[in-house]
Amino acid sequence: MTEDLQALSWSPTELGRALEALARKAALAPRSVQIPVAPRTIVEDRRSLNEWIGAAAQWFGFEAEAVTGSYDTVDQMLRGAGPALLELRSDGTPKFLALLNGNQRTASLLGPDLKIVQVPLTFLRTALVRALEAPLEEEVLRLIKDVGISDRRRADARSAILRERLRTAPIGGCWLLRTPPGASFWRHLRQAHLPRRLLALVAANAVEYFLWILSWWLVGRGALEGRFDRGWLLAWALLLLTIVPFRLLGSWLQGVVSIQAAGLLKRRLLYGALRLVPEEVRHQGAGQFLGQVIESEAVESMALSGGFLGLTAAIELAAAAFVLGWGAGATLLRLLLLGWIFLTLMLSYRYFFTRQIWTQRRLNMTHDLIERMVGHRTRMAQEGSERWHDGEDEALERYLETSKSMDGSSAMLMALVPRGWLVLGLIGLTPAFISSRSPVALAIALGGILLAYRALESLTEGLSNLADATISWKQVAALFNAAARPQAVGLPAFAVPLDGGKPATDGRKLVEAHDLGFRYQDRGEPVLHQCNLSVACGDRLLLEGESGGGKSTLASLLVGMRTPQSGLLLLEGLDRQTLGVDGWRRRVVSAPQFHENHVLTETFAFNLLMGRRWPPSESDIREAEEICHELGLGELLQRMPAGLLQMVGETGWQLSHGERSRLYVARTLLQDARLIILDESFAALDPETLRRALNCVLKRASTLMAIAHP
Repeated sequence: MTEDLQALSWSPTELGRALEALARKAALAPRSVQIPVAPRTIVEDRRSLNEWIGAAAQWFGFEAEAVTGSYDTVDQMLRGAGPALLELRSDGTPKFLALLNGNQRTASLLGPDLKIVQVPLTFLRTALVRALEAPLEEEVLRLIKDVGISDRRRADARSAILRERLRTAPIGGCWLLRTPPGASFWRHLRQAHLPRRLLALVAANAVEYFLWILSWWLVGRGALEGRFDRGWLLAWALLLLTIVPFRLLGSWLQGVVSIQAAGLLKRRLLYGALRLVPEEVRHQGAGQFLGQVIESEAVESMALSGGFLGLTAAIELAAAAFVLGWGAGATLLRLLLLGWIFLTLMLSYRYFFTRQIWTQRRLNMTHDLIERMVGHRTRMAQEGSERWHDGEDEALERYLETSKSMDGSSAMLMALVPRGWLVLGLIGLTPAFISSRSPVALAIALGGILLAYRALESLTEGLSNLADATISWKQVAALFNAAARPQAVGLPAFAVPLDGGKPATDGRKLVEAHDLGFRYQDRGEPVLHQCNLSVACGDRLLLEGESGGGKSTLASLLVGMRTPQSGLLLLEGLDRQTLGVDGWRRRVVSAPQFHENHVLTETFAFNLLMGRRWPPSESDIREAEEICHELGLGELLQRMPAGLLQMVGETGWQLSHGERSRLYVARTLLQDARLIILDESFAALDPETLRRALNCVLKRASTLMAIAHP
């Protein structure tokens, strides 16, 4: 099997071809581009290899996420990893395996000859953990021999000892391939096989209702014709038993579709939130953000539940119409059912209209309440107590009036529709009853009426949930659509490398700006007009100006947070489309103004190194500690019980204004960018601390731009 695995492995020189071939087999639709051979220095270093594979995948048009498992969970990782790229370093020479998918027993590997081969999952696991087990192999075998374990049990004993010793040992070298979050949502659904599973769900429900109707038809016919013997009862019982597996299948498919669709929707919304530009979020308050979170949950739950209920109702209505066609007064009852469905849709629209007004007023009250809570201390200090609750009574009164109207619409939809149909159906059956039709036909018609009653109950609940989801969707549609915005991919990292060393300081042009212009949407005059700037490698620039003069706007343009509306901006002679968003932001990093920067509720190390790959290496931790001591944060680290691992933020260690400012400076320096921009980062520091911080920045920043007031 070792020879078989070697035959299925890809060499480092074939890494780009392996990514493309695996993506095509997995239906990730990669672009046809040429990827250069990975240099040996990159392949031998795990971090450089991660960056190379990520850049190559992005150039192909999909994502490659590096994941790290443990010795104890490697089986689970292999079963759910495909499509993925696996690295083997057992003999010192790295090899790569293209894993298409895996199950409980086997794994499908794509070989260099583009043939798919099934290999035992246990053998693949052994190949991945061999490098971890090798140093302990001799010791474990000697221990087993000394204890005197029988030959029959030695393999189990060896596995148990190694699992106990290596339970938490990390296993890297796995890259998951997947479609980018910004791709078509329908494409994500198809790759998750949701349309196929949804069709299977429809078929399972349809078969279930057919068997259910057939079983009661047998019972009803046998009872009405006086031939209800043991054979009829046995047939009825067998039909009911046959329904069980279809109901279980339908429940399982509904759960799978719900979980996967909800996961895809959440991922899409999160990615869209990260793609919003500053102008789209800076004017929103905490209340509006909280409202979007709440409404996104409503979209997920209401849309899925309403969709499934509507699907079930459609199947039940079709079954009811079929049953009514075999009963007495078929034509009249079918026409009445069709008209009642139309009336149900009209009442649903009325409910949607009133619910929309109610939701808007509820959200307005929520937004206002959250903003008042956030600014409570300021209001207590600067606003008279007699004005603290201005407007609350009027808003609550309008909300209550709308709630009454919505409750009335909801009651008419949920209660009147199904119960009204019972009355209408019985009235429609009266002529057939008076004309003395056969008892069998009357019984079938009555069964169809009851089945339609059940279907209308599901329909009204499903329509109300769909109405709620549609209203909530208006709050989160911007996030969903933002994920699909085109983004400059640029040349991959291996085409425009960003080496780990310090950039040149010989005076070569780093940034060139010609006739830059930018205007905010809510302002008439542009903030920047025909702005020209030249920054050379090694420059130390001080940008001064009055408040509102455009200093921070220029910094956001240089760092790539905003796009110039006119003019030309080049970085190392390349524009943003060539470098791509990620490539640009790796080269220019800024510490924004204090009110636009944040300390997250995490460890101090996380807040320092969040601009680097996580988890950090030992060298990252050492460099972070050195910068903290140079910035005068050494005493803070000594006071913290856990040092760099101390939790900070709202629920952890509270940092002063000056400590936060130096944390932001350290976070910026640790990203090793070509150009460092500090926007009023020294305003909260005393003279002695300012001197230490400035010396640290001048020492570590190759090219620096400091923004300050005159």
